[in-house]
Formats: sequence, structure tokens, C-alpha cells
Amino acid sequence: MKPPRAGTTENISVSMPAELVSELRSRTGRRGLSSYITEAVRHQLAMDGLAEIVASHEQEHGALTEQEIEAARRELFGDEHTERGAA
Repeated sequence: MKPPRAGTTENISVSMPAELVSELRSRTGRRGLSSYITEAVRHQLAMDGLAEIVASHEQEHGALTEQEIEAARRELFGDEHTERGAA
């Protein structure tokens, strides 16, 4: 069997609570459901990757300090997401 080409899609079956599916459909419409879920999974994979990077760094260098976390937050999001500006 050939590996899938980049950009191709594959149909899968996913089970989730009915109330969650209902809320998703009300927000996305039936045709937008796949795109919404795809973006949510993409986001989660990115977050998992960042968590792995942090865990690896902390294993080698020890826990990140508050100053390091704030510096990274400023670099990623700008000054509006620092401690005093965070929601």
C-alpha cells in the first residue's frame, strides 16, 4: 500500500459525547466540522510539541524560572500577555 501523499485526506471515525458533537455542529455547520476538528488537532499537536521541548529542556537544565517564562511569553505574544496583562 502506498503512503498517503501530502495534502490528501483520509476518512476516520471518531466517537465523542453527543452534546459535544451537537455544540460543534451548531458552531460550524455540518460542512465545517472537519475543518474545525482538523485545526483543533493541529493546535493540540503543536502544544504537545511545545510541552515536549519544555520537558526536555527542564530535564537537562532544571525547571524554568518565572523570569524565563515571562521572557518567552513576551517574545511570543508581546507585552500585552505578561503577568499583569494576562486574563
